[in-house]
Amino acid sequence: MSEAKAPEGRNYTKSHEWWTADGDRVTVGITDHAQSELTDIVFVDLPASGKAVQGGTSMLALESVKTVADVYAPADGVVVEANGELKNHPELVNQDPYGKGWLVRLKLSGTPPADQKLTAEEYRAFVAAGGP
Repeated sequence: MSEAKAPEGRNYTKSHEWWTADGDRVTVGITDHAQSELTDIVFVDLPASGKAVQGGTSMLALESVKTVADVYAPADGVVVEANGELKNHPELVNQDPYGKGWLVRLKLSGTPPADQKLTAEEYRAFVAAGGP
């Protein structure tokens, strides 16, 4: 995996989400590795604004031509925004997972646990070692 596939300046999870923090708000998406494993994403089941989420539990689902996959919240919080572009253009998750393909923004009410805060280097090593 090249560095470009897991950019620096983000946090990563072992369930293949990425997140960036801006104060008590985080933007969450899936990694390039995850989108390539899912193949063509055809539907994103986005949560409504105001939905409470629990860290480590599913907050939305992605449907691809191959399977349906859950996306997990990095910490407890509330959905403040979902990427509405994905309703008509779910392929953005495949095309630009670290940019236009972001999924949700959360206002955190808790701190992400250590296993939800892998660095880009740690995440790349995890994937290279065959992590799920």
